[in-house]
Amino acid sequence: MTLDDRKYMMMALQEAQKAYDLEEVPIGAVLVDETGQVVARGHNMRETWQDATAHAELIVIQEACRRLARWRLSGLTLYVTIEPCPMCAGAIVMSRLDRVVYGSTDARAGACESVFNIPGNEALNHCPDITAGVMQEECAGMMKRFFRERRAKRKAEAMQKKAERDCCE
Repeated sequence: MTLDDRKYMMMALQEAQKAYDLEEVPIGAVLVDETGQVVARGHNMRETWQDATAHAELIVIQEACRRLARWRLSGLTLYVTIEPCPMCAGAIVMSRLDRVVYGSTDARAGACESVFNIPGNEALNHCPDITAGVMQEECAGMMKRFFRERRAKRKAEAMQKKAERDCCE
């Protein structure tokens, strides 16, 4: 891990906070070129857009393709707060990103090491370098806090509905 890795992961965490504030799963991503220039940044928008593919990684890959007017994104590094899922890992391979840096693993859907290792599959046409665990505690902490609050909110809503039913019977 380099100082630059921390710098860009902090930017990805800022994007994740934007998702958090929208009540989206707080995952943020930043794409950076070889000179250190940020090419694209984004965060999960699945609930807001009602689009199953609106993951932070896909949003920044699509934005970079538009901005750079090319689909081969060699020379770029993706910083993302959580280990990419299979869909995003496939897009990473297909877009030819040079490197992926992520914060926390995803034991349920991680596709870089936890459940699958799509980017490391040598049968595929491209294998990006992977760096895991950058600012892991901060990245995992935001996810834990989000889901803890979400569970508490759902529990409170269920209790409220039950109280309303009980009062009206």
